[in-house]
Amino acid sequence: MSRPISRSTVETIVRDVLRRQGSLADDPSRHVEMVFDSDLALALKQEMVDVGRKLWARQYVDGNGGNISCRLTDEWVLCTPTLTSKGDLRTEDICLVDFDGRQLAGVRRRSSEILLHLAIMKAVPAARAVLHCHPPHATAFALVGQVPPVAMLAEHEVFIGPVALVPYETPGTQACADAVVPVAAHHNTILMANHGVVTWADSLTHAEWFVEVMDTTCRVLILAAQLGVPPKEIPPAIVGGLLEIKRTMGLPDARFGDNQPPAPAGVRDEQQVRLITDLVMKTLAAAER
Repeated sequence: MSRPISRSTVETIVRDVLRRQGSLADDPSRHVEMVFDSDLALALKQEMVDVGRKLWARQYVDGNGGNISCRLTDEWVLCTPTLTSKGDLRTEDICLVDFDGRQLAGVRRRSSEILLHLAIMKAVPAARAVLHCHPPHATAFALVGQVPPVAMLAEHEVFIGPVALVPYETPGTQACADAVVPVAAHHNTILMANHGVVTWADSLTHAEWFVEVMDTTCRVLILAAQLGVPPKEIPPAIVGGLLEIKRTMGLPDARFGDNQPPAPAGVRDEQQVRLITDLVMKTLAAAER
């Protein structure tokens, strides 16, 4: 009787084959349901649920507001459903769409604002996760048409930096999605006038961090304005040092111009290895039954 092949052995084989090919395959499966139900997809769905509950607990979303998405493959994206409180989100609620916004899997209807997420992912290949919500202090800035000044808080300089502001467009429309495209590559955090905030990052958790940093910055600036003394900026020489830290982390900043740092490598490749391994292990298990 042959001994079962271990997952680590399969993963090593997959990694070696893909390395010898020079790059990972574009899409590892023709079978939507197998990919949608893979271990990798389940882990990302759980991370989406966790992020949604953090947003709800921090009052960054209200009612059924806000939406979350994450690349699963180069062609397919996981996203939250429409008309669902992020505090009540479950893994079985998550949907799968392609880059045209067509829903491929999931029992719930996909978010009406998915076009916004897909527009950012198309414009910025490094954007593996996109998060849209309505944090009150940041949204207050969006309401009055202002962006927070730079050189105020070190965390904001490193993780966000200059924030873009785009004009209001009706949520869920292609016009709303198109509005963010010109600024997305140089800004991981964008204020949407009279609407809210959208962030992108290499992971769901990091996109949520950027929302926290953004709303904290806006809250602190609102509080500081009540003291009657102009806030003091971080000295330019120190800002330069913070920007070097930012560059080493592969984060975008409008002050870098067209010389944006390369995104951290390996996230896409590692996800592809995990996904292919999941599918191979499930195929082997089915063959043994």
